[in-house]
Amino acid sequence: MSRICQITGKKRMVGNNVSHSKRRTKREFAPNLKTKRFWSEEEHRFVTLKVSAAGIRTIRKKGLHTALKDAKAAGFVNIY
Repeated sequence: MSRICQITGKKRMVGNNVSHSKRRTKREFAPNLKTKRFWSEEEHRFVTLKVSAAGIRTIRKKGLHTALKDAKAAGFVNIY
């Protein structure tokens, strides 16, 4: 899974660069992904995830265990 957030499921979007003369060329909008280790209290180990900035906020808000359970139910992560 490259360039996909494992918590929120955000992935690249395709759009247009629009020049001054209104000429349009294709471009890619990439999500703000970071590879980050999170400490799991239930398993007493680190879990490495590729998450977006919004995914990090979700983990801080809900907790790692709940966020991973929701992501697995949505099909974004398969390691948990």
